[in-house]
Amino acid sequence: MELIEVTTPKHKREFLMLPVRLYKNSSYWIRPLDKDVEGVFDSKANKFFQHGSCTRWILENQDGETIGRVAAFIDQKTINKGNDQPTGGMGFFECIEDREAAFILFDCCKKWLQERGMEAMDGPINFGNRDRWWGLLLEGETIEPNYQCNYNPPYYKDFFEAYGFQVYFYQFTYGRPVLGPVGEQIQKKAKLIAKDSDYRFSFLPKSKWATLPEKIKTVYNNAWAKRGEIPELTEAQARHLVKQIKPILDEKLIWFGYYKDEPVAFFLALPEVNQIFKHVNGKLDWIGKIKFVCHTLMKTNKKAFGILFGVVPAHQGKGVDGALIEAWRVGADKSKLPYKNFEMNWIGDFNTKMINVVRQINAEVVKKHATYRKLFDESKPFKRMPIMG
Repeated sequence: MELIEVTTPKHKREFLMLPVRLYKNSSYWIRPLDKDVEGVFDSKANKFFQHGSCTRWILENQDGETIGRVAAFIDQKTINKGNDQPTGGMGFFECIEDREAAFILFDCCKKWLQERGMEAMDGPINFGNRDRWWGLLLEGETIEPNYQCNYNPPYYKDFFEAYGFQVYFYQFTYGRPVLGPVGEQIQKKAKLIAKDSDYRFSFLPKSKWATLPEKIKTVYNNAWAKRGEIPELTEAQARHLVKQIKPILDEKLIWFGYYKDEPVAFFLALPEVNQIFKHVNGKLDWIGKIKFVCHTLMKTNKKAFGILFGVVPAHQGKGVDGALIEAWRVGADKSKLPYKNFEMNWIGDFNTKMINVVRQINAEVVKKHATYRKLFDESKPFKRMPIMG
């Protein structure tokens, strides 16, 4: 078997086409857009290259057939944040059911990271934000993957654990019908907050979308950043995020909670576009764009996908989370939204507060992923991701 660094157009095509061959008989896998995968490895498109580096490889057998792929990367902003050792990452792993081949790919990542001073690697993760391409699928393989979410066969778990990867944290994807009742606790919270006139909750109309990046950055950084390994969202990253999702935004899926007109909570969901992209076979060329427009106009997509939710610490524990959720639910009912089902972006098992919230809305775990960590010096004690306070 031969490892080849991806440097040529032919290598790039093999990197993209391997999973197409691996999952050709799967009824659930949805081919990612080629441009989305390639965008991760494009230094002009991926801002993480400003503070990181990345390399990827394919693995060929003796007949010259591609049987595996992988990437390794370092983000200088997070290698030491919350870690006992400098930690890099690996991801975009795909492989035939052959342990030797899998271990060659893992060894390649380990060697590359060690040469750059790393003492551990997390995987499979993304060279980018955590809301994309993050974690190994352990449960939920009979449910179609959401946009830019990892999907894989069950035997990958055996590869990772046999190599010495250990679970750093589990990732839960919760789902429920859009309509229908929420738990009694959510209703109590909503009624409690309704007594304080300084709070208000509303969707963000399209006419005010210019303010969306700043609002997201403010609430996100106050709610999540500076905790453990979660980096701050910069102004440029917030603008880039909004620019990427703007073509598919639905104003009735963007909700903010305000206290004295200052944003203190947010809930951002999107139409689950994989339900449309599954018809374009990875190509958003002119034919793919026509298909996308047609399916959008026909409203064939019946699933919404929550990507961000947060309450700033000063307003946690007061019922703001429940009031925001109830406001969105009531608004969705009144607006007659086309979405029937709703799934939320993954929640780490370390985020007990958020898990308690989603349980209160009668949501259930529909998919389970895991972020694994491999310590290069296995004599050192392994520590899981700490519970968020």
